Amino acid sequence: MQVPASCPLCELTGTGYGLKNKIVDCTDKTIVIEKFVMTQIISIANQKGGVGKTTTSINLSAALAKMGKKVLLVDCDSQANATTGMGINKPDLEFSLYHGLIGEAGIDDIIMPCILPELKMIPADVDLIGFEIEMVSAKGREKKLKELLQQVIEKFDYIIIDCPPALSLLTVNAFTASNSVLIPLQSEFYALEGLGQLLNTIKRVKASFNPGLKIKGILLTMYDKRTNLARNVFEDAKKYFNDMVFQTKIPRNVKLGEAPSYGLPVILYDKHSQGSKSYIAFAGELLKR
Repeated sequence: MQVPASCPLCELTGTGYGLKNKIVDCTDKTIVIEKFVMTQIISIANQKGGVGKTTTSINLSAALAKMGKKVLLVDCDSQANATTGMGINKPDLEFSLYHGLIGEAGIDDIIMPCILPELKMIPADVDLIGFEIEMVSAKGREKKLKELLQQVIEKFDYIIIDCPPALSLLTVNAFTASNSVLIPLQSEFYALEGLGQLLNTIKRVKASFNPGLKIKGILLTMYDKRTNLARNVFEDAKKYFNDMVFQTKIPRNVKLGEAPSYGLPVILYDKHSQGSKSYIAFAGELLKR
């Protein structure tokens, strides 16, 4: 028989979880309920450039995949640095995210394998600039990425979207498709400047297109614990955003800068580096949220 409506176990379906197995007898004390977490789609965004968005997108995706999660990394930036950072040669691409968004290629045609078996990627190239122009007057233009990803959402535990450094139509598409937004924050002077504009964009997308959108958290990047400035930025972020700030901080690290030139996440380039250890720690903290 099915679970009665008054059964407390039914509350599982209202907390972001779903039930895989039907219950045979709700009164059976030996019953085991198997549950699964729904796919999480996370946009990594900050309209300021050089704050570690792409580095975080690549290394968070790789760390989650190393932990056994099925991950899809989506390069939603026409600069395509995430594509290069994963060792994909852009001139060799037959199809990219652009072709999927405008309907010239199917989702299976644009998903590519990566060096980690649990990690797949939708690459980008300079053609993605054309999306902004071609879709400027198209109906439902803000939902193109969501409609594309919905076709494969059940195949992945996490979908990580690397957003462009601008509050553009591509960014709005990413926010509309996502469950949450992760904000990398550089541990530098002026770090908090511009966050208000980003938060307003999230608020507008939430009101207009995606009522379930929330902020996953704020990640301090390029952190140098030896400086007062870095500590002050962390304290200011905690003051304004409280528990939204992750405890893990990503340090300035040479290996993090070197890894993309080899087309590798830092956890594969040098797993013993501080950058690698920090992203593994961050992935573990994110899994608990």
